[in-house]
Amino acid sequence: MKTKYVIRQLVEKALFIKKLTPEIESEINSELTAMGYISDVDYEALELLMAEMDAGRIQLVPSI
Repeated sequence: MKTKYVIRQLVEKALFIKKLTPEIESEINSELTAMGYISDVDYEALELLMAEMDAGRIQLVPSI
């Protein structure tokens, strides 16, 4: 059974490892496609991820 805020959990994973991997990005995209909408909680998590990437604290990497 999937938990409610999957995208938020994926963002937490990226924040924890300080990397946005293609796998995490793909999972986020898959969730967005499957749901067809984004919850406020997930939207805020994605905003945080983008802010952290803009600040250079999260790196986009090719793979782990």
